[in-house]
Amino acid sequence: IIEHPAGGYKKIFETCEELNEPIPAVVVGVIPEWLSGSLLRLGPGLFEVGAEPFYHLFDGQALMHKFDLKDGHVTYYRKFVKTDAYVRAMTEKRVVITEFGTAAYPDPCKNIFSRFFTYFKGIEVTDNCLVNVYPVGEDFYACTETNYITKVDPDTLETLKRVDLCDYLSVNGVTAHPHIESDGTVYNIGNCFGKNMSLAYNIFCIHFGMTENYFVFVETPVKINLLKFLTAWSIWGTNYMDCFESNETMGTWFHLATKDPAEYIEHKFRTSAFNLFHHINSYEDDGFIVVDLCTWKGHEFVYNYLYLANLRENWEEVKKAAMRAPQPEVRRYVLPMDVHKEEQGKNLISLPYTTATAVMRSDGTIWLEPEVLFSGPRQAFEFPQINYSKFSGKNYSYAYGLGLNHFIPDRICKLNVKTKDTWVWQEPDSYPSEPIFVQTPDSVEEDDGVLLSIVVNPGADQRPGYLLILNARDLTEIARAEVEVIIPVTFHGMYKP
Repeated sequence: IIEHPAGGYKKIFETCEELNEPIPAVVVGVIPEWLSGSLLRLGPGLFEVGAEPFYHLFDGQALMHKFDLKDGHVTYYRKFVKTDAYVRAMTEKRVVITEFGTAAYPDPCKNIFSRFFTYFKGIEVTDNCLVNVYPVGEDFYACTETNYITKVDPDTLETLKRVDLCDYLSVNGVTAHPHIESDGTVYNIGNCFGKNMSLAYNIFCIHFGMTENYFVFVETPVKINLLKFLTAWSIWGTNYMDCFESNETMGTWFHLATKDPAEYIEHKFRTSAFNLFHHINSYEDDGFIVVDLCTWKGHEFVYNYLYLANLRENWEEVKKAAMRAPQPEVRRYVLPMDVHKEEQGKNLISLPYTTATAVMRSDGTIWLEPEVLFSGPRQAFEFPQINYSKFSGKNYSYAYGLGLNHFIPDRICKLNVKTKDTWVWQEPDSYPSEPIFVQTPDSVEEDDGVLLSIVVNPGADQRPGYLLILNARDLTEIARAEVEVIIPVTFHGMYKP
């Protein structure tokens, strides 16, 4: 395991400038001829406004990045997404819209009466779309986990328009991880609290997977307390993070629904508490649903450890904090579809290849125990990707991920979920991003393709940022395209052929 005493990782949490035009990259190695398209990625790029800092990893203003690949040449370009949050912050030179972990304070020029009336206008929800970008039909949208998504131009990176999903759907927030079927249908899940607050005061942070015929929803113990959220908001400086609560006794619940017709399945699947941010894949096999997840053990909220002050600490301090945090583990849960009351106390899973279990308890709930696919002390396999176009919702073998070492991204991993074999790409003082899988045209094998990742080596004499192209088979390097700028952390993105 690589150590990071030089603290170079601090550089990926620093503000950078957008570019006026694409800049050419220096290519080392040979880029496959067929690889012609754009890698689009999103993350924070502005970590303070004037003298006011953003406090949390998910607060910095959205910056969109693009590496264009064509005829063996590569260019890099980046632009801030011109959201309301960004434009108003730039205009007023202060944090105007409350972000995930940073409260916006009322305009100091206003008096108590006008502040009081602003309160009754309601909550201004951020549209800072720093998490992901995805296609809807011919269009591309940048998103976070609120009701606002932002239409962007994937060629010029210009911001086209803000869309409020509340105008179309009764949701107040959606995930940044939609599922997209081969015909282009986009599925997502959101929360809805009706005009009369008919929903109980909890907003569920639900993460979902999709098989060919089912949706799998995982409800973790971490919730937003809606009363806190609505009362505290405008009265004193409260942010989203302040409104999270963790239920220490409920554990984790799995919910199932059929896709067509859309119906909820009444089985009550239960397991011990974990945090969940990313599903790897789910599929059906012989009357069972197999669900592979990147979990963090326990009910404490992992985001408590992702304040920028923590991530910018010296290496020894970063390690100490990660010792206290929930521990990461890749787990496989298996849900039986055919459940009978009389089978109490016995394992209902008969798939030959898994040690995961499901046992009916006397109260009618089904208790799940996972098979562990990968576990290393404070070493997370996160930001998982698969050969999505061919294997999403299907029985598969390979997952690719970003390795977090005490929360610091320092390697790219491949996991064979059937044999538990792993492969790693890693270089000293180098900080990669989520690896995106692009399959070779006309490929037959599941892992015939390349992985694209943005890597930063802040200590490099020249060209500290680069696009890394790896062979997905064995994680050997095919090529890299280096640029003269440092590239801050990115979360998710996509390859557009």
